[in-house]
Amino acid sequence: MKKIFTLAFLLGSIPVFATIWHVGPTQTYTYCSQVVAMVQNGDTVDIDYATYINDPQVIWYQDNLLLRGVGGRPRLQAGSIIANDMVNGKGIFVISGDDVKVENIEFANATVVDHNGAGIRQEGRNLYVTHCKFDANEMGILCGNIANCKTTVEYSEFLNGGSVANPGYQHNIYINHIDTFLFRYNYSHNAIAEGHELKSRATNNIIVYNRIANETSIDSRTIDLPNGGISLIMGNVIEQGSNSANSNLLGYGLEGLTNTAPHALYVVNNTFVNKKTTGSFIQVQNGSDTLFVKNNIFAGAKTGGLFIGTAAVLDSSNNQINDAVSAMNFTDPVLYNYHLLPGASAKDAGVNLSKTILGMILKPISMYKDTCSFESRPVVNAIDIGAFEIPFPDAVTNIPAGDDAVLYPNPAGDKLYFSNISDQYYQILSMNGSMIQNGKIGQGEIYIGSLQPGTYLIQTAHKEYLFIKQ
Repeated sequence: MKKIFTLAFLLGSIPVFATIWHVGPTQTYTYCSQVVAMVQNGDTVDIDYATYINDPQVIWYQDNLLLRGVGGRPRLQAGSIIANDMVNGKGIFVISGDDVKVENIEFANATVVDHNGAGIRQEGRNLYVTHCKFDANEMGILCGNIANCKTTVEYSEFLNGGSVANPGYQHNIYINHIDTFLFRYNYSHNAIAEGHELKSRATNNIIVYNRIANETSIDSRTIDLPNGGISLIMGNVIEQGSNSANSNLLGYGLEGLTNTAPHALYVVNNTFVNKKTTGSFIQVQNGSDTLFVKNNIFAGAKTGGLFIGTAAVLDSSNNQINDAVSAMNFTDPVLYNYHLLPGASAKDAGVNLSKTILGMILKPISMYKDTCSFESRPVVNAIDIGAFEIPFPDAVTNIPAGDDAVLYPNPAGDKLYFSNISDQYYQILSMNGSMIQNGKIGQGEIYIGSLQPGTYLIQTAHKEYLFIKQ
């Protein structure tokens, strides 16, 4: 009798005979539109590094796909075919399948008849986007109303999103009603035509360790969360430039608290910078349940008030507030460097928090790093206020930057070991993105005996590793 062996993969449920399809100028298929009809559930589409101009819209109906750029980041540049699609014009990629991963691709210049052309239009559940770039689309990512859905976006850049033909309604990224939106290690900036750098109607938002900034364009709010729910904003640089059309940086619930209660906004260890001569920093809908604001820098004008609106519970402390950006001792605010100088009054001025929200402790262990990355945040004494910790002269920061650090064994029992790493901070995430353990790698080992069996992601300052806990 012939035996059939099944191979178990770490991520997702992938058929044994999954196919890798190759797209590129020297391949059999030179555009994604030529291969999409042949792709099956669980397949991989590798797109060679090149610029692909004026391909028709591609609708991916299949589940468990991996769509990735190889040999560099290929640029998918929309043209007249998508712009003039009167039947079903939505954008460059329409992701209708579930559990799709998009990796290392650039999406550019998507415009459609309805003025909401997207680099990625999400219609299926549980999209994961990593190491991508979205340049000058009417919408970078546009996510529809999808039940039982988590969307994760990380290590990606969004810029120049918006539509001059329909000002104020298109954004760098726009998430409609889903369960959970996780946005981390990204750089979203310079939305145009009064668009937002980030807008999300998700019930739960986890927005951590990003740079979200208007620098020179005419945008609206930097972050807009119009329907309430639970939102965690932690470890971000959030900036409003002098040309912004809206004087408010962060809005919450302002189109109605229609998401599932509670309606709670947690704002922890962010650096807010307002370079307008007018403005306010946070505006919440009257009747919100909780506004929790601790360990933040608020630098710049607050002529409209620091906070606008009334929540049932306001818990605010250990924030640094000054109308003059120059007074905060930033390294170079003209060049958007908001790391703190050693003499800054924010040093050791924060309060250490133990509260957990949406599976994350309200104590940042990472810091955003340009461009679209992160580094560990070692805390000595009390935590510093703002998105960045001031480095100590005796801090140990000699983690290898390359691939010479090895994780073993894998699968693991009660301990994980690292070669060439010690005295560095780490965090362990579940595969749905929740942070479940963090600490310091002591003498090259981590105790993981308390973890349940399963697959996890461990992050250090320069690298990520998947591992299996037995």
